[in-house]
Amino acid sequence: MDFISAPSRPVLPRHGDERTQLTAWLDYYRATLLMKCDGLRLEQLTARPVATSALTLLGLLRHMAAVEQYWFEDILEGRDVQWYIDNEEDPDADFNDLSALSLMEVADMFDRACVTSRDIVAQRSLDDSATRDNAAWGGEKVDTRWVMIHMIEEYARHVGHADFLRELIDGATGY
Repeated sequence: MDFISAPSRPVLPRHGDERTQLTAWLDYYRATLLMKCDGLRLEQLTARPVATSALTLLGLLRHMAAVEQYWFEDILEGRDVQWYIDNEEDPDADFNDLSALSLMEVADMFDRACVTSRDIVAQRSLDDSATRDNAAWGGEKVDTRWVMIHMIEEYARHVGHADFLRELIDGATGY
């Protein structure tokens, strides 16, 4: 694989129950992040066009795969997770260690993390509490709804970063 090929973004329903809306928005942002990477070669995906930042488009994909694993597999389900990116010496390895995996491996990793997260949500009520608490967030157990809303926020923030990165890399804006 020489470049990322993004799927079409899902059409956002204008009406629907809470689960439908949350799921659609989360999938919309997942697809949008991939669209920001669409058609770029590895050199472009690993470019750091902002001199004061370590952010790259590839790093954002790696980071969001790890965030999917953390919130859905670890916190909600309480699984013993085999982390895609596990580097105790560098807690920011998802952003820093860009040569550890090939582009195909990163694309597959991101896809697997999203599929696993969708499967977990499909088996849970929005009111179901997480299996584990998150000590970094006060130690309180959150529910599935909270995790989905948080993930929408997390993606929205990083898609904003991706907007700037993509524009600086090749001038592409929008979409």
